[in-house]
Amino acid sequence: MLAPIAWRTPPEHYGPWESVASLLTEGLVARGVDVTLFATLDSVTAATLDGVCPHGYAEDAALDGRVWEALHVSHALARSGEFELVHNHLDWLPLAFDRHARAPMVTTIHGFSGAGILPAYARSRSAFVAISDSDRYAGLDYAATIHHGIDLTMFPYRASPGEQLVSFGRIHPDKGTADAIEIARRARRRLVICGIVQDERYFAEAVEPHVDGDQVVFLGSVGPQRRAEVLGDAAALLHPVHFDEPFGLSVVEAMACGTPVVAYRRGSMAEVIDEGVTGYLAHDVESSAAAVGAAAALDRAAVRARAAARFGADRMVEDYLRVYEALTRSASTSPSGA
Repeated sequence: MLAPIAWRTPPEHYGPWESVASLLTEGLVARGVDVTLFATLDSVTAATLDGVCPHGYAEDAALDGRVWEALHVSHALARSGEFELVHNHLDWLPLAFDRHARAPMVTTIHGFSGAGILPAYARSRSAFVAISDSDRYAGLDYAATIHHGIDLTMFPYRASPGEQLVSFGRIHPDKGTADAIEIARRARRRLVICGIVQDERYFAEAVEPHVDGDQVVFLGSVGPQRRAEVLGDAAALLHPVHFDEPFGLSVVEAMACGTPVVAYRRGSMAEVIDEGVTGYLAHDVESSAAAVGAAAALDRAAVRARAAARFGADRMVEDYLRVYEALTRSASTSPSGA
């Protein structure tokens, strides 16, 4: 299991790709699969841990992420002949060197950072898994679409929330934090904002001036326990994304707490949200504000039940096991055996 190394696996606060790699690893180990997790050396896992990077480079300015990712991939692929399968969660870099892999590779495409990385995908021998049908790129063949799963025990059901809304995700124009502030204002509800500041200028100009500690509260990045509390305490999650969201973990995490979602109809949102059951899809600030009341009135127990049925970690693990079995079976019957 080749995890990213921007953060620890599992991350202590932010790190969605690391979160998925961790949850999948632990689920596989629980089923008796022999897994070696290649991650930062301070990672926590029931699998065998290996790696070269001492801790997440995003947390340490002294670590050059480009260098440590290259060392990380090189170290893992040098050992690839010891395994039946390599599962890549590290985007394009391992694909550039996948001809050095001595085992079949499957890559979960967590999201394209830009068209410039596509040559690495187009030339790769790796099998690909999409995290939503909407995120499939027309020029690639996919082994499957597998929606992310979450550890439902980390997001307990909250039957009686507060009246406030929550915006949860990195502070960046893509995530529409400023839109969330305006939606909450029009809906006449308090807003709690959580997330790392990824765009400092956007935060300073479009977000921070509205933060008053009363109607608009900014908590920054919060860890797993606080995450569940904040999401579960909200009447609804606002997710007014300005890009085609590949999946949206915070959307599923909110729903697991029973908290419905109001999101812009972009990317995977129509796949993840069951409209009228777990939330509503909107197009702009005005339609989102109008949907807040209806979302807050949804049956929170039904929201939780639908999220548990569709997005539990066990379902994700089983889906990946089917892909693994198909790939290893294909490799064993191919003329070269790989």
